[in-house]
Amino acid sequence: MAMLLGKKVGMTRVYDEAGKLVPATVVQAGPCVVTQIKSIESDGYNAVQIGFDDMKPSRRKKPMIGHSHKASTVPKRFVREIRFPDKSVPEANLGDSMTVADFSDIQRVDVVGTSKGKGFAGVMKRHGFGGFPASHGCERKHRAPGSIASHCSNAGTGPGPKKGKRMAGHMGAVRVTSKNLALLSVDPERNLLVVKGVVPGAAGSYCVVKSAK
Repeated sequence: MAMLLGKKVGMTRVYDEAGKLVPATVVQAGPCVVTQIKSIESDGYNAVQIGFDDMKPSRRKKPMIGHSHKASTVPKRFVREIRFPDKSVPEANLGDSMTVADFSDIQRVDVVGTSKGKGFAGVMKRHGFGGFPASHGCERKHRAPGSIASHCSNAGTGPGPKKGKRMAGHMGAVRVTSKNLALLSVDPERNLLVVKGVVPGAAGSYCVVKSAK
């Protein structure tokens, strides 16, 4: 499985072979450095740790510097692991560089990112509730969630509402995966991937690009 760490640059549009406009997202993927190799003998599982985007010197800590020094690199801001099955041995070495060239023969990818945070939102925005009628006699409760009395008998776990009751609360800023996106183009010179459709997160946010199943 090919996998790279990257940063969402923004959205654009490209023309397909039929001359139609296709919405696309540009992702700066890599180059990523292999900072650690884990094995069943030492860590209990097989994995390769990769890092992306150099951390500024003022924010580097001594443990980070020592950890990265083993791979002859500097501490990275975005670090993730590629986990492998127990019987397969990762074919990588410390300090190896991974680039978008690994995606040259791949047609579809999955992109994992963090969605935009919306703050504290009500039920109409968060869950799509219809609200109360906008007619006379509504007593200014047009966007209220309605009664939760029938959901307050959670037997055996206390008098509160049942888990999963849709109410107002924090919206967004969660892990989201866009699956099976078509990979439109690969630019090895500028480390760019152009994928069809929308990638979760704001422009400039980190994301993980991996080959789709």
